[in-house]
Amino acid sequence: MRCRRGRYRCARRIENIPAVTFYEPTGGSPPSTEVVELSYVELEAIRLIDLEKLTQEQAATRMGISRRSFWTDLASARWKIAHALVNGHAIRMVGGHCSGISRGNGNQGGKENAKI
Repeated sequence: MRCRRGRYRCARRIENIPAVTFYEPTGGSPPSTEVVELSYVELEAIRLIDLEKLTQEQAATRMGISRRSFWTDLASARWKIAHALVNGHAIRMVGGHCSGISRGNGNQGGKENAKI
């Protein structure tokens, strides 16, 4: 078993678990076999910035993480979505390092909270 390098990833607070977890393109070209996996954390970052129109600082506070960690999640989500849309791949939403639906202040992160 390999040891994990660096610090454990802090759990993120997720306020909205999606009801639909799989999107597949339809149209003229044959269906792609590749599936891009988008974590609930990445989806939450997109939701807070693009749908709720929060600032990066406000969104990071809502998720209980630093602005740098939030930006990393947001950039990853945007790259995955762009890659899937441009190349005609399916998108599957999967769990990630989150602490479930939660509200309040303070980071409850750490390895003990790193699972759904």
